[in-house]
Amino acid sequence: MKLVPLTLATAAAVGLAASASAQTFGIGSTKAGAVSQITATISKAVSEHRDGVQMRKQTMGGTQQYIPVVNAGELGFGISNISQYHMGQQGIGLSKGRKYSNLRLVTTMMKFTVSPVVSLKSGITKVSQLKGKRIASGFKGAPLFVYITSGALATDGLSMKDVKNVPQVGLVQHWRAFMAGKLDMAIAAAGSGFVKQMNAKIKGGIRHISFDKSPEALKRMQKWFPRSEWAVVQPQKGLTGVIEPTNFVSYDFLLWTHKKLSNDVGLQGCQGHAHA
Repeated sequence: MKLVPLTLATAAAVGLAASASAQTFGIGSTKAGAVSQITATISKAVSEHRDGVQMRKQTMGGTQQYIPVVNAGELGFGISNISQYHMGQQGIGLSKGRKYSNLRLVTTMMKFTVSPVVSLKSGITKVSQLKGKRIASGFKGAPLFVYITSGALATDGLSMKDVKNVPQVGLVQHWRAFMAGKLDMAIAAAGSGFVKQMNAKIKGGIRHISFDKSPEALKRMQKWFPRSEWAVVQPQKGLTGVIEPTNFVSYDFLLWTHKKLSNDVGLQGCQGHAHA
C-alpha cells in the first residue's frame, strides 16, 4: 500500500477541524489493523496541532458498524475502502437494503494493492489453479473479505463452490492459518509485514499470483468488489513475493463524513474524488 498520501489526508483533517475550535470530533475505527492505525494518525495530528480541538477514535466492531452512525450525523468522520463506501451509498453488497445516502466524501488518502498469496512449492501461478484448494471463508470479523475472495476467484471463472471452504473469523486468523499450512491461499497486500512473515515461515517461500488483466476479468472482480482497479506491481526491494510483474487489484482508501457537516468547516474542494 502507498502511505505517502496519508500526510495530505491528515492535513485535510486538520483543516476541517481548524474552523470548529472548542469542539471534539469522533472518527470511527476498528479495533486493529490498517483502519485503526490510520485513524490513530489522523486523530493525533488534529488533536496536537489545533488548540481547543480534539479528535477521538470511536472504536467499533467494524466499518459496517460506524457507517450508519456517521450517516446519521452522530459521529463526525469515518474511513474505509472505496468499495465499502460505494456499497453504503448505493445500499448494495454489505449494505444491501440500507442505503446510507448522507455519507459525504472528504478526500482520498492512499491506495491498497492486494492479490492472492500462495506457497512457491504449490506450483500455483494463476487463479484458475485454485480450484479444489483450501480457501478461507466466513470472515465474520472482516466481512469485506468474503467479497474480495469471491471477486478474486471470479476473475478466472471460479466461485466459492469450486474450492474447499475453511471458515475463518478475520484477516489475521486466515494469515496464520495459511502460515500453519491449513490454507492454500491468503489475500494480502503488497509489501505488508505479514507477507514477510509468511515468506519466512513457509518452507520455500511464497509468491503473489497475478490476476488476468483483461477488462472482462476486472468486470467480474467489480461485481463483487466495486470501484476496484488493476495495478501491475513490479518486483523491487521490500516487496516480498512479487517475483515478476504481477497484476494486483487496487482500491482507494477514503476519509468521509456526513452531509450535516457544514461547508464552513472546509469541505470545499475535497469532494468529488470518488463519487459512487
